[in-house]
Amino acid sequence: MNAKDRKMYEKILLEKKATLLKELGLIEEATFNQSSKDAAGDISAYAYHLADQATDFQDREKAFLFASREGRFLHHIEEALRRVNDKDYGLCFECKHPIDTERLKAVPHARLCIKCKSAEEERKRKHLD
Repeated sequence: MNAKDRKMYEKILLEKKATLLKELGLIEEATFNQSSKDAAGDISAYAYHLADQATDFQDREKAFLFASREGRFLHHIEEALRRVNDKDYGLCFECKHPIDTERLKAVPHARLCIKCKSAEEERKRKHLD
């Protein structure tokens, strides 16, 4: 992969990283930095219903799961950026062949070519059976 292509993918990865960091900030701001009463919009001094507490807990749990997923995605993007800087971006970790450009455009943080990714998923399926 030439320097121009690496720059293009680096730009795509940095844009995705910025978007993820913004989303993670919004999740944190909207969910984790609010008290239960604030989240429910309750400004009274009275305790609120148990069902409201359960809904609040469920919303916080979903936000945590989303943040966790986004955090893993952020890790993959940062690893891809490291590979861009190390000049081994676009090479499959398994077979060391170049990853197809169409795959990199669709999944810029990809570390495996389609063939190796399919084999990995097949091994996971067999392991679960």
